Amino acid sequence: MNILVCVKRVPATGGRIVLTADGSDIDTRYLGFTVSPHEECAVEEAVRIVEAHGGTSAVLTLGPAAAEEQLRDAMAIGIDRAILLETDGRDWDPVATAGAIVEAIRVQEAASGPFDLILFGNESADSGGFQVGIRTAAALGRPCVTGVKSLQPGDGRIAARREAPAGGWESFEVPLPAVVSVKEGINLPRYPSIPGRLRAKKKDVERSSPAWRSGGLEKITLRLPKEEVTAAEVIGRGPEAAPAVVDLLARIGVLGR
Repeated sequence: MNILVCVKRVPATGGRIVLTADGSDIDTRYLGFTVSPHEECAVEEAVRIVEAHGGTSAVLTLGPAAAEEQLRDAMAIGIDRAILLETDGRDWDPVATAGAIVEAIRVQEAASGPFDLILFGNESADSGGFQVGIRTAAALGRPCVTGVKSLQPGDGRIAARREAPAGGWESFEVPLPAVVSVKEGINLPRYPSIPGRLRAKKKDVERSSPAWRSGGLEKITLRLPKEEVTAAEVIGRGPEAAPAVVDLLARIGVLGR
């Protein structure tokens, strides 16, 4: 099976987000970068499928030159090759992103045959647009299943399951080639090992520079949500604080008087 995983370089989700002075972008001077948690699971799933059923795998991202780091992380855990659609760092809206990915897929498939399975994360950790995978599938004319938490390849088909809104599971069986977006929880992603990182460092990254596409969504400004401020009250220290603790528990209704 020939699998392509599409990922996005995003600020580390645990980092504190600070905007530039003009509010037009995120100040990345003190931020680390990673790929979205759903996409980490997509990379892991591709590696597992190839390990179990044979085949090849590739990882693709659209982003700045620094996104090579995330591609090499994917190769360090077992992805065979990497493709960087290098940009100047500006934000690409979902329409432009999907268009560039579709063009790259067509070039790749013309050179080395079709991808049986194209995996996306269900949504990115920064913009959370839920669009790129679906738009890519529509442009390529391939079936698409989203929100997937279980994948099982078969003979020319793939079985996919996702959680139903009312509980239980929804099951799908679609012919290959297909596009699937997976959710965190489909697997537990492994960490890159030191030998894996050394092997990944020696591999080439295929590069191209897609043309900027105008006419889609335009970012006007960014705005941080209001921070919640909490305070801690010290009601006493040591054994002498016991009466104050009992009084507090009684006031909040935990103890009866």
